[in-house]
Amino acid sequence: MKKNTVILEIFDFLKQRGIVDSESEFSEGWLGQCDSYYRGLRFKRTEPSMGVVAICASRLQKAGEQIMSSPSHRHVGIRFLELSERCHQLVNQEAVELELV
Repeated sequence: MKKNTVILEIFDFLKQRGIVDSESEFSEGWLGQCDSYYRGLRFKRTEPSMGVVAICASRLQKAGEQIMSSPSHRHVGIRFLELSERCHQLVNQEAVELELV
């Protein structure tokens, strides 16, 4: 699973749901970066940093948990949590194993 693929999927999901209107809004509100960050990733075809993936995971998780409190929107909350989990998996894949003595 590639970081770019997951971030693109998250952007598409949020845009389709009307949660973000632009790449700039996504970059600032969900990735915690400057307004041109996501656009730069696309044009340069580079991967987002692990820190950005972690920030996005956290924000998705918090939003998902809040949305889950509304029974009529539970399915949307579940999707937020699924996307958050995918980000967490990416972070965990690249985590450095520590040797504990």
